[in-house]
Amino acid sequence: MTDYSRWDELYRRYPLEELGWELGKPRPILAEYMEKRLIPKGKALDLCCGAGTNTVYLAQSGLEVTGIDISRTAIDIAKQKAHQTKVNINFLNESFIDLPFNDEEFNFVFDMGCFHHVEVEERTKFIAGVHRVLKEGGVYMLTCFSYKNGPGWNHFTRQQIIDLFSGHFELGELRHYPSLEGDGVIRYFYTTLMKKKPLT
Repeated sequence: MTDYSRWDELYRRYPLEELGWELGKPRPILAEYMEKRLIPKGKALDLCCGAGTNTVYLAQSGLEVTGIDISRTAIDIAKQKAHQTKVNINFLNESFIDLPFNDEEFNFVFDMGCFHHVEVEERTKFIAGVHRVLKEGGVYMLTCFSYKNGPGWNHFTRQQIIDLFSGHFELGELRHYPSLEGDGVIRYFYTTLMKKKPLT
């Protein structure tokens, strides 16, 4: 397996406000989709949950939530946040490549910036894993870096996203937008809601 251990070092070395992806509030697009009732109720999985801000929001919205992250430090912070907000969340210090869950366990999988950090050679395995743990007709919400951030191995075009995911999912609208991140930098993202489809 690829070494992703640097993520724990980041959470140990830096305060959350210096980590760009930690907004300190739920992702606006997640809140928008929740308010529009586009997020299915039931069991939810937050991939690469980090400090747990979005995870807590999902739990407060009435979902039965599991959050996983490869950083033990991030999971400890997330557990404290859940305790302070009095929500019950199952947090696990686990790999996002080898998901430790049963087939068809979740109605909803939330991915804010997880996929775009998966190494190229592990992308197929990651996508298959998300597909496996979703119930039939379940929804996967992907947010990933856009090509508009400049050249990068994990900066995607619309067509690349379609090519990578259309074998496993029915893709909805691919929204392309700027976001002011926690470190004060504007970055560009794609977000789409995908529905699991049977493999042929």
